[in-house]
Amino acid sequence: MTHSFYQGILLPKRKVSPLNDLKMQERVAFLHDMSIVGDVLLKVCSCQRINYDILGNTKQFLHAHIFQRYQLEESVKIPKPVGLCDSSYWTNAKYQYEVGKHRKLGKAITKQLNKIANEEK
Repeated sequence: MTHSFYQGILLPKRKVSPLNDLKMQERVAFLHDMSIVGDVLLKVCSCQRINYDILGNTKQFLHAHIFQRYQLEESVKIPKPVGLCDSSYWTNAKYQYEVGKHRKLGKAITKQLNKIANEEK
């Protein structure tokens, strides 16, 4: 699978501001789902690690950013937050998700998510 620089965003089933506004069972489900997305990205993107961000500073609704991290990144940036990466990663068209270009990746992610869902039943 090719290396990519884009993030996944996870939203809860109902709109809330901070994680703490969810009932405990909902929190557990949200964080569980976030970790499952990370597991899938590790497998299908062949990345080194996953970074998870739950910020809520700018957008006043709960959401989690899930980022793949690769060994090919500059060594000084690997241990640092994704936000410190070159800003062109956020704006350059070559890093943007495109259905046609990323169809194979999308199918691989969907397949792994379905596999995990079936295993958890």
